[in-house]
Amino acid sequence: MMTRNRILCWASLAFGLLSTVVSAADEPTGIEFFEKKIRPVLVQHCYDCHSADAKALKAGLLLDSRDGWKQGGDSGPAIVPGKPSESLLIQALKYEDGMEMPPKGKLSDEVVADFVKWIEQGAPDPRKAPAKAIARREIDIEAGKQLWCFKPIASPIPPAVKNVSWPRTDLDRFILAKQEAAGIRAVGDADRATWLRRVSFDLIGLPPTPAEIDEFVADSSPDAREQVVDRLLASPHFGERWGRHWLDIARFAESSGGGRSMIFPEAWRYRDFAIRSFNDDKPFDRFVLEQLAGDLLPFDSPQQREEHLVATALLVLGPTNYEEQDKQALEFDVVDEQIDTLGKSLLGMTIGCARCHDHKFDPIPQRDYYALAGIFRSTHLLDHDNVSKWIERPLPTSDEQAAAVKQHEVAVAGVKKQVDSAKAEEKRLASAKKNAAGDDDDMPGTPRGPIELKAFTGIVLDDSDAKKVGDWTNSQFSRHYIGDGYAHDGNKDKGQKTLTFTPTVPKAGVYEVRLAYNAGDSRATNVPIEILDLDGEHDLKINQRAPPPIDHRFVSLGKFRFDESGQWYILISNEGTDGHVIVDALQLLPAESREPKAESRQPKPVAAKPSADLKDLEKQLKELNERAPYRPMAMSVAEAKQLEDTNIRIRGNVHSKGDKVPRGFLQVASYGAPTQPAAKESGRRELAEWITSSSNPLTARVLANRVWHHLFGVGLVRTVDNFGTTGETPSHPELLDHLATRLMQHGWSVKSLAREIVLSRTYGLASQSQISNLKSQISADPENRLLWRQNRRRLTAEAIRDAMLLTSDSLDRTMLGRTLRNPKQDGPNANIGEMTYVFADSRRSVYTPILRNRLLELFEAFDFADPNLSIGRRNITTVPTQALYLMNSPFVMDESRDAARELLAQPDLTDKQRVESAYRQTLGRQPTARERDIALRIVTPSAENTVPSPIAWERLFQALFASVDFRYIE
Repeated sequence: MMTRNRILCWASLAFGLLSTVVSAADEPTGIEFFEKKIRPVLVQHCYDCHSADAKALKAGLLLDSRDGWKQGGDSGPAIVPGKPSESLLIQALKYEDGMEMPPKGKLSDEVVADFVKWIEQGAPDPRKAPAKAIARREIDIEAGKQLWCFKPIASPIPPAVKNVSWPRTDLDRFILAKQEAAGIRAVGDADRATWLRRVSFDLIGLPPTPAEIDEFVADSSPDAREQVVDRLLASPHFGERWGRHWLDIARFAESSGGGRSMIFPEAWRYRDFAIRSFNDDKPFDRFVLEQLAGDLLPFDSPQQREEHLVATALLVLGPTNYEEQDKQALEFDVVDEQIDTLGKSLLGMTIGCARCHDHKFDPIPQRDYYALAGIFRSTHLLDHDNVSKWIERPLPTSDEQAAAVKQHEVAVAGVKKQVDSAKAEEKRLASAKKNAAGDDDDMPGTPRGPIELKAFTGIVLDDSDAKKVGDWTNSQFSRHYIGDGYAHDGNKDKGQKTLTFTPTVPKAGVYEVRLAYNAGDSRATNVPIEILDLDGEHDLKINQRAPPPIDHRFVSLGKFRFDESGQWYILISNEGTDGHVIVDALQLLPAESREPKAESRQPKPVAAKPSADLKDLEKQLKELNERAPYRPMAMSVAEAKQLEDTNIRIRGNVHSKGDKVPRGFLQVASYGAPTQPAAKESGRRELAEWITSSSNPLTARVLANRVWHHLFGVGLVRTVDNFGTTGETPSHPELLDHLATRLMQHGWSVKSLAREIVLSRTYGLASQSQISNLKSQISADPENRLLWRQNRRRLTAEAIRDAMLLTSDSLDRTMLGRTLRNPKQDGPNANIGEMTYVFADSRRSVYTPILRNRLLELFEAFDFADPNLSIGRRNITTVPTQALYLMNSPFVMDESRDAARELLAQPDLTDKQRVESAYRQTLGRQPTARERDIALRIVTPSAENTVPSPIAWERLFQALFASVDFRYIE
C-alpha cells in the first residue's frame, strides 16, 4: 500500500528541496541601507565621542570605520554581524544592562529597528579605513565625467564577426564578437516549445496553453516567431507583466508602512496608470514627464487630465510615518525618499547618499542633492495635522456627478453658516457674562507678577524645559507667569506645533500632574493633551478660557503612574484648537503631597450649554457629511504656495542650515548649457525634461539595461539600480550604448526594444547543452557573462501564482480597478485593517493588494520586491520555507484540487493521456518515460496504493506545481 508519507516523500523530491540556503541579504542593497539609514545616525549621534576626530575618545570605541566596531572598545566588539541580540551596540541603543547610548536621549524605536535590521543583514559597511585616515576630497565634476556611465552615449557600429550566418539581429553581432574573441562557442537554439514558454512568461507573465504550443511547433512559416511576439506584445496582459516591473521600481504599495500604517485607498489608480501606459507603449520620456509633472501639463480632455494627476502619485506613494511630530523633519524625509527613488529608478544613481555629505563614492556633491531637494520642497506634498496626510486631488467628473457634489456643498455651507452663527451668539453671551463678573486679574487671589520655579514644591518644569516642535512664541505679556515667561502658539499653524515635557521622577509612584497657564477670552477651549505613563496613553482636553482652579495658576490633569526610566511624557498640541494655546509650566506632585488640590479638573464653563437649536444643527451637519456623494480622488501633488531654493542641511540635520543652493540637477550628468527651473514653477517639468534629454548619459542606458535584465534575468550591468563606482561595469558596453541609442531613435518605445531582443539569436539559445567542451566553457565563463547560453531563471512570485490559477482554470482575467476591499463594506472609505486583511481573490497577482507591513504569504516566500524600497532586481533565494509552502499551503492544495477536477471532467481519456495532459498544462512539455511511469503509479489504484483516485490526481498536480521545472524557465 502506498502511504501518504511515501507520496509526500516523492513529492519532496519533485519539490527540489536543496540543502544549500541562499542568503536573502543582497550586498549592494545592504550597503545602500547602511548609507541611508545607519551612517547618518552614527554621524549625528555617535561621532562626537566615538570617532578618530573626537576630542576625547569614549570607552575606546571607534564607530567611524568597519575595523573600529569590529575591534570594539573596553567591553569588546560592538557588533556581532547577523546577531543583533548579541551585539553590545543594540543593547546600548535599547538602554539595556546599564548601557545607554547616546547618553543625551534614547533614539526612536524606528531607528533602533533599523540598526537591528542592518546587523541581521550582516552589518555591511563600506568604510574600510578609519575616518581620520580619509582626507576630505573635493569632487572634480569634469574628472567624474570620465566614469563610463557619465560619458555621452555613443552610437557604435555593430562589429564584424567571423560566423556571419549566426546573428539574426545587430545585437547578436555584439554578443558573437566577444565570444569569438574569447574562444567561446554558443550552444544551440532552444527547442520551439521551450522558446515559446520562455517568451510567453517574459512578455505577458503567463505560460502558453497546450494548443498554442502545438500550433507554434507545427508552424513552419519563416515569420512564425515574429507572429508570436507581435501577438504577445499586443496582448493586454503585456501591461500587467511590464507594469508590475515598473511598480517594483516605483515602490508601489497601498499602505504607508511607517508608524501607524495608513491605507492608501486611491493608490490603485496609479497601478492602473502603469499597466495602461505599458499596454499603450507610451513613450518612456512622456511616461516620466507625466509622473514628475503631470499636474503642470496641458490637457485635451477630462480623461487626459485625470491620467496626468494620477501619474504624479509616484511622488507620494513612498513609505512614510505621518505621525512624525517634527513636521519639518517629516517633509525632508519625504523629499529624501523621493530623491532616492528618482535616482535609482531613472538614473541608476544612489543620490540619497549625498544628503548628509558629499557622496562618498560618486561625483555627486551635497549641493546637487539640495539642488534637487529644492524642486521637491517647492512642491505641495503633505497636509499637516497632528497626523499629517498625503495630498489627494479631485478628479474630473461627469456633469451629473459635479452637480450632485455642488448641491451637497451648498447644503453643507448653509447649515455650517447657521452653526457658526449659533456658536458666535453663545460666545457673545458668555463673554458678556464674564465681563460683568470682572477681569481675571481683579479676582480675589489672582497672583501678581512673575514667580520663580523654586517657589513651588514637587517637580516643576518651565516651558523652556520642554521640546518644542513648530514656532512657539515666548511671551511675558501677561502680568503673571512662572519662570522666564510662557509659550503660546500664536493661534496659527494648527496641527503643526507640539510641546513635550519628559519629566524624570526620583522614584516610582503615583503623581498628580498640573499644567500652568493664564486664561483669557482668546484662549482655546479644547487644548489636546497626551500623557504616556506606566498604564499607557491618556488623552484629555482642557479649556484655557476658564481660569485655572488651583491658585489661579494650575489645572490638575489627573494622577498618573511613573517610574525612574524617564521615558514618559506630557505632550500639549495645538491640533484643532479654537484659540491661543498657552503653556507656562508643568508640576508633578507625589500623590501623598498635601498641596492644595482642585475640587475638579476644570471649572464649569461660564457660557450656558449649547442650545437645543445648536445641537440639532450640528447633528444635521454631521448627517449631511455622512451622505456626501462620492467624488473620485487621486493621490497627487501640486505646486507649493512658496517656491524657494533650499539650504544645505549640515550632516543631514533639518534644523542645522548651511548655504542656500539654487534648484537644479546633477552636474556630472549635464552637458551643454545648464537648464534652470522656471522661477514661477517648482522645476519638476524641467527636471523630467533633463532626465529624458538625449544628452543625459544615464536614463536611456538604465532603461535599456532594465529591459535586458527582465529578458535574461541578468542585466548587462548587473547592478541595475547602481551605475556608480560601487556598482558593476557593463559586460558589453558597446551593446548597451547600441540599445540605448536605438531606444531613443525609436521614440523611447519599450515594446520595440523588447521585440528586437526576444527575436535575437542570443535570446533564443538553449540554457543547457551537451556540447563537448561544456566544462571548459563553464570554467572560462562560469557566470555566463559572454551569453553563450540562456540563463535558467526562476519565475517571479506573481508568475508562480498566476500559472497555478491558469492551470486550474480559476484565473479571473478582469483587468484594472480597485481591489483593496472590506468584504463587509465597499467604496474608498471602507474600513480596512492592514494586519487583518484577507487576501481572497483569483485575479492576476498584479492586482493583489500590496500592504507594506503584510504581504500575501506566497509573495513573502518567493522574494517579492520590498515595497519600502525602489527595487530593480529582486533577490532570488532558495530556502526550505518555499518547499514547505508548496507542500502545505491551502492555496496550492485548492488549485491542485481544481486542476484535478478539470482534468477528470474530460471524457474518454486514459490515465496515460491524463498524465500527459497534466504535464503539458503545468510544465508545457510531455513527461519523460520515467516521469510517466511514476505518475501512473501515483494515480493508479493498486494493492499498495489505496488513495482514492481524485485525491491521487490532486497530489500529482501539487507535486507538479512544486517541481523545479514548473518554477523555472529554461
